[in-house]
This record gives sequence, C-alpha cells and structure tokens, in this order.
Amino acid sequence: MCVTINKQSEISVFSNFIIFVCTFDVFEEGRHIYTFENRCLQNPGLVLGDDTVKIILNTKGTMDDVTPGLKRLLDYIDSSEPEDDYTRELEREVESVKKDDKWRVSYMTLQMRYQEKYEEGEYNEKCKSAIRMLQDGELSYEKIAAYSGLTLEQVLEIKENSGSYNG
Repeated sequence: MCVTINKQSEISVFSNFIIFVCTFDVFEEGRHIYTFENRCLQNPGLVLGDDTVKIILNTKGTMDDVTPGLKRLLDYIDSSEPEDDYTRELEREVESVKKDDKWRVSYMTLQMRYQEKYEEGEYNEKCKSAIRMLQDGELSYEKIAAYSGLTLEQVLEIKENSGSYNG
C-alpha cells in the first residue's frame, strides 16, 4: 500500500510524504518505522532539499519505536482485529466502503486503468527489445518473438513499421 501526502509547512514549502505500510520487515531490523530523506550518496551531509520524506511502516516491528496509537493501527492492519476506538471506527468505515457499490465500481475502474497502464508499459518494453534485436540483424523473426515475448505477427508488424531489419 502506498499513500502520498502533501503538507504545507509554516514557511510555505511543500513537504511530500510517501508512506508505505508493509506487513513484513523490509530491512529486517525489527523497527516499526523507517524514515528516509533524499541525500547525496557521495556527501551524506548534502540534502537534495526537495522536502520529500519516505516512511516505511512495518506491522511486524518488535522495537518500542512508535506511539501506542500507531502501534495499535499497525496491529490492526496486520490482524484486522480492532483494539481501540480509532481502529474500531476505521473498521466500521472500511466495512461501509466495502458495501458501497458506487465506490467499488470507481475502485475497480481505477484498478483496470492501472492494469492497462502496466500492460502498455510491458508491451512497449517488449517492442523496444524486439527493435534492438531487429536492428542487430542476427536473429530470425521466430527467435526475436520467442526472446521478446511477442508473437511472430507482432514482430513482423514492428519490422514493417520500423524498416530496420537487415536479415
């Protein structure tokens, strides 16, 4: 799960928070929270200054490094068992949204768009790979199709459109 939050500070500079909630410990240090800022690798004292903070929350943390309220929220996310008024209210809201047909249709539409964008990007990468193989001129159309994950027909269409096959 990824949430991006924009918060305007007192000096009119926007801070961007990207929060990941993980049900596993990404870095295996037992922390509930890992916070990162953009810093130069060659000079860690040099901060990029884009005010972007990345926070990774871990439901499996073992340290005493977050507030009790955040700990209960992480426990709720991990187990789906509310333990206080806040997580009980969150549970009620989640159940309410699940029953809202209009929201579900909007969510499914959004998911379909994300899937389409992903597949489009994947297809574009396969095409770029096929074009490079066609430009190399060493492989048959069949091998290009097999190696790129495209069909033979798609490879032939790319060849027709690019006109860059020497073989």
